[in-house]
Amino acid sequence: MGRVIRAQRKGAGGIFKSRTRTRKGPAKLRALDFAERHGYLKGVVRDIIHDPGRGAPLAKVVFRDPYRYKKRNELFIAAEGMYTGQFLYCGKKANLQIGNILPVGQMPEGTMICNLEEKTGDRGALARTSGNYAIVVSHNPDTGKSRVKLPSGNKKLIPSANRAMVGIVAGGGRVDKPLLKAGRAYHKYKVKRNSWPKVRGVCMNPVEHPHGGGNHQHIGKASTVSRYKSHGRKVGLIAARRTGRLRGTRVVKDE
Repeated sequence: MGRVIRAQRKGAGGIFKSRTRTRKGPAKLRALDFAERHGYLKGVVRDIIHDPGRGAPLAKVVFRDPYRYKKRNELFIAAEGMYTGQFLYCGKKANLQIGNILPVGQMPEGTMICNLEEKTGDRGALARTSGNYAIVVSHNPDTGKSRVKLPSGNKKLIPSANRAMVGIVAGGGRVDKPLLKAGRAYHKYKVKRNSWPKVRGVCMNPVEHPHGGGNHQHIGKASTVSRYKSHGRKVGLIAARRTGRLRGTRVVKDE
């Protein structure tokens, strides 16, 4: 019986928990209410801030509460072109402008959107990382569904009532610059979670990893592994449909 491998230990947390002490808070859309479903609300961008461990900047937006005499502070993912002092409009009747939040069904086809809801009212789940965006492909008024193209290239059918922010997420081009040195990778992952540096399986002993051991560093078995193997064996390419380099241009099938 071998040792419990690193992939198994990660599930329990412990030293592998994410570092959240300095985070600024969860970035979500407004909670869906009557005002957004039938009209619109006006908010003002008070500040654009950096969130440690996140590539995209966040926007602090202040709304007046539609039901009580108070102000509501929201934390949105900033869209490219957003600025402090900008007025944002959220709701069905809002205009199609960068930073505004409205249902996907109200947007024309071809609109670039970000922080898109997967389920109505979940406050944003798709296309949230820096430089990312989804594209509205088509609408079906009869079924109340819209088709969007996600950053991965997949097309997804979602309810037209799902909200999204107009524009692309700020902070794009972040991955174009190489890290170049270990110190930068160290600081990048220090604020995210304990996932760097990664020791390769082939340079371990047989007790520590299925790829370990041998007189030369080699895997010694197929790198692909069945989905139904035990947890300590699931390393390498798990349940791979295909392996090797992606050759040629990517073709996305129109469903």
